[in-house]
Amino acid sequence: MAMSLVSPRKSIAGTVCQKVGGYYYIGGSHRRCSDGCAEEDGTMELMQIGAERTKTVLILMSDTGGGHRASAEAIRDAFQLEFGEEYRIIVKDVWKEYTGWPLNDMERSYKFMVKHVQLWKVAFHSTSPRWIHSAYLAAIAAYYAKEVEAGLMEYKPDIIISVHPLMQHIPLWVLKWQGLQKKVVFVTVITDLNTCHPTWFHPGVNRCYCPSEEVAKRALLDGLEESQVRVFGLPIRPSFCRAVLSKNELRVELEMDPHLPAVLLMGGGEGMGPVKKTALALGESLLDEESGKPMGQLIIICGRNKILSSALEAIKWKIPVKVKGFQTQMEKWMGACDCIITKAGPGTIAEALIRGLPIILNDFIPGQEKGNVPYVVDNGAGVFTRSSKETARIVAEWFSNKTEELKRMSTNARKLAQPDAVFDIVKDIHEIAGQRGPLANMPYTLTSSFTSIIY
Repeated sequence: MAMSLVSPRKSIAGTVCQKVGGYYYIGGSHRRCSDGCAEEDGTMELMQIGAERTKTVLILMSDTGGGHRASAEAIRDAFQLEFGEEYRIIVKDVWKEYTGWPLNDMERSYKFMVKHVQLWKVAFHSTSPRWIHSAYLAAIAAYYAKEVEAGLMEYKPDIIISVHPLMQHIPLWVLKWQGLQKKVVFVTVITDLNTCHPTWFHPGVNRCYCPSEEVAKRALLDGLEESQVRVFGLPIRPSFCRAVLSKNELRVELEMDPHLPAVLLMGGGEGMGPVKKTALALGESLLDEESGKPMGQLIIICGRNKILSSALEAIKWKIPVKVKGFQTQMEKWMGACDCIITKAGPGTIAEALIRGLPIILNDFIPGQEKGNVPYVVDNGAGVFTRSSKETARIVAEWFSNKTEELKRMSTNARKLAQPDAVFDIVKDIHEIAGQRGPLANMPYTLTSSFTSIIY
């Protein structure tokens, strides 16, 4: 951190002294100073030569689905673990805080459309052609570029990380207008595992981090250079990458049966999908009819769906069942179980692969999640079925006469996992920032028009 000695000031107005290479900025002007000092109006400030200031990283996200925030927070935590106070990390939904409709209403609109899934399917595919989404984004920029600029000016980031497909174009236009494209590091971290919307790909980024080879191929087809593309995997919370307790120790901590195999049933953060129907089917299939004893135990994560949680807790189960609400330590629940049932969300899939859990996918959102199904199934890490009865049958077989199939899928899941992805990403960003030389406070200034740069 930079240290300064400030002499008594003779003027009321303070001056700012900031080292940029061999220069010092004082107010709005700069002058060369060989001995590390600058004087103006009798004011002198001494700066420790060679001191590196804390660099600001702005992560742009939106709560349109839980994956964008989860990835943003994973990147934030990895930066802090790897580099400590060297970086100041800010996670922001600039659209919600600085713009108007429709950008500030994306979260509510997205939730409405995925509940009426055909609406989302039409929206996803109809905006995929470049000429359509380019015109759409240019029109939005004409209204809201200055608001986005104001958001960037507030934080003055040295590095901008986008973890959302609609957070490349307008910020990059702002940087171009400000003349900062070659000074501010801008990277995209794609949070869709296999199928993704073309708006993720912008040729103006310094780096595009892809979670799979399939996504990397699409990035190259959409105009990015090989030097811009890296395939590290999906950024997952560092807690999933660190050593955890053994399965037996976790079951003791979580008060689970230490001997029965366990299946984890999830409905996402909002507890959506056929959770109750599947749970009831599992309650029947995991009970040995001859002995009347359970063949397995069931863990149900209901997320924020309190109605679902209450309904499941009221059932008199014949097998060991735990019903839980929203959880912040999913790495423990996954570590204590033997397989998982979930919709095809990329984050949950990536986490399950790290824990070596065979996956039963029971649903997907058209568009960005559709490709996740073959990603899991074709790599032998799981199966797909929308039938609750079929799901229950598969789990019962895995826990009885098809244990070898369960072990084989667990091995395949671990082979597909990329547990160090988030650390690989932040280390690469750190390296890019280092290649820029000493970073300085960027001269962000308000502009009057964006017409000439919107293309």
